[in-house]
Amino acid sequence: QVQLLESGGGSVQTGASLRLSCAASGRTFYAMGWFRQAPGKEREFVAAISWSGGGTYHTYYLDSVKGRFTISRDSGKNTMYLQMNSVKPEDTAVYYCAAAVMSSTYEISDAYDYWGQGTQVTVSS
Repeated sequence: QVQLLESGGGSVQTGASLRLSCAASGRTFYAMGWFRQAPGKEREFVAAISWSGGGTYHTYYLDSVKGRFTISRDSGKNTMYLQMNSVKPEDTAVYYCAAAVMSSTYEISDAYDYWGQGTQVTVSS
């Protein structure tokens, strides 16, 4: 059984920091990523991280979050993180964790095979 469990969301003020976590279980993956969806908006890619067997990581980011968000992974815990700094009201959305079982273009949702239930992030002015 494969499970992706997000946590760390909450309600914060503009400029605050949050750290989202996604704990994976059931199998290993080639890459994991974060997507978000705001009310009335399409789901959009936020960040992704891929890795090799030797522990080399590659990261990818939505342009609007570069310099503010950092994606990382703890291989021992099979857990992915999204460190969100200097958050803005525009970051308000449900954030979804996703995992891919093969190499792909990780900026698109079709690359992913498993999805978490989402965690709400709300940023007030």
